[in-house]
Amino acid sequence: MQPRIMRRVVAHLDLDAFFAAVEENLDPTLRGKPVIVGGGKRGVVATANYIARRYGVHSAMPLVTAHRLCPHGVFVAGNHRLYRDYSRRLMNILGEYSPLVEQVSLDEAYVDLTGTERLFGPVTHTARAIQQRVQEELALSISVGLAGNKLVAKVASDMEKPHGFTVVPHGTEAAFLASLPVERLPGVGPALLRKLRDRGVRTVGDLARVPERLLRLSFGEWGCTLAHAARGEDHRRVESREMVKSISRETTFPDDVGDPEVLESTLIALTEDVCRRLRRRHLEARTVTVKIRYADFVTHTCSRTLTQPRDVDEVFFQEVISLFRRGRTRRYRVRLLGVGVGNLTPRAWQDDLFDQRIPLLRELDLKLDAIREKYGREAVKRGLTAGRR
Repeated sequence: MQPRIMRRVVAHLDLDAFFAAVEENLDPTLRGKPVIVGGGKRGVVATANYIARRYGVHSAMPLVTAHRLCPHGVFVAGNHRLYRDYSRRLMNILGEYSPLVEQVSLDEAYVDLTGTERLFGPVTHTARAIQQRVQEELALSISVGLAGNKLVAKVASDMEKPHGFTVVPHGTEAAFLASLPVERLPGVGPALLRKLRDRGVRTVGDLARVPERLLRLSFGEWGCTLAHAARGEDHRRVESREMVKSISRETTFPDDVGDPEVLESTLIALTEDVCRRLRRRHLEARTVTVKIRYADFVTHTCSRTLTQPRDVDEVFFQEVISLFRRGRTRRYRVRLLGVGVGNLTPRAWQDDLFDQRIPLLRELDLKLDAIREKYGREAVKRGLTAGRR
């Protein structure tokens, strides 16, 4: 008798209008009103509840525009400490159903439910039970997508928001995606969307009909990823991120260095790499550390903790250079430099977004990440690092 092959089942869970929903829990008189979370005169919208969205308000919109579209809306500054507490409680619930919980952001996670039938019964019942528990214990609405892989589960969770529940049976992934606009695929942003439309690609089905070799010619390795995505294929595993406590990079010079410009440009390059790895893991860091090892092997480290967790290059550039200038107290040449970040937390996709500068800087960083992913790490360099050898 042949052993039964266990099919993988992945749930993607996404809290609906998370920040606004928490504010409504905090102040029930807000229910039934358009609630917009954001702060500062020059800030942007962190999130808006579904009533506010009817007026055209959406995340990352300047608050000035949101006020114009919805002048009668209730504008709330936001409380990230409270949001993180709710997020922690959500992840605790998910952890009761599987050891494989991959937290993507404060309000979003993948759960690998493969093989849980023996403990909890049919997987669809388990996913429904999780949705119900979140509603009862946190008083929050959550949308669920259930599929054979992460990509399709994520798309599915967005199909019937709010409080959606969408199941994509094994073998139907390509058919499920075919009629959807191509921008529904994760990773297809405005720039890539324009290029695809220029090639006549409007739906995921259109994309699936483009030969993979042509996509590779047009978009490099990302073209292969697009081809697989269009067919509903995704072999990435659900990975628990609990073990990641810090991220660091260091380099030892071939010859000891005394030139401050070379040392600082090296630190900038190391910081870029650390921040890129943060973004790849969808994490932010509050603490940054600089390590200096001198020619005589004496090693100094100095750290600073930020008021808010970040994953933006520019923020850490300033901190790293400041720490280095303060911490380099000896006249010896330098043998090794290192940059590390700690106090890691899942990134809030709505951002703190109360500082309009941060999402703009992140957008630039993500574009640079994409270029380097496609053409190599040396494809784009900042001015301070361009002269390094």
